[in-house]
Amino acid sequence: MRRSSVFHAAGLASAALLAAVLAGAAAAQEADASLLAGACASCHGTDGRSPGSIPPLAGKPFAVLSAQLAAFKAGEARDATVMTRLALGYSDAELEALARHFSQIEP
Repeated sequence: MRRSSVFHAAGLASAALLAAVLAGAAAAQEADASLLAGACASCHGTDGRSPGSIPPLAGKPFAVLSAQLAAFKAGEARDATVMTRLALGYSDAELEALARHFSQIEP
């Protein structure tokens, strides 16, 4: 095998490995969001489908959920009770993952 062919094959293998790692990271992030969302169920219902007076999260637009979570974390949300304290325990990436998770659930 020629030297350039070896380098080409190594490059292709590296690209394939990188693609697999990125796909695995995306799947892990989705799984992490599902795990994080479990903490929301006690107030917002299973899968964000609140059966009571607490607002449901399922199916809300990502931008709305993301903005609300950011406002909670920044202490800027009006009429918030416990969410301002809870949001402080999450990273910005985790809050974004939660917003994406709940926005993708059918109400």
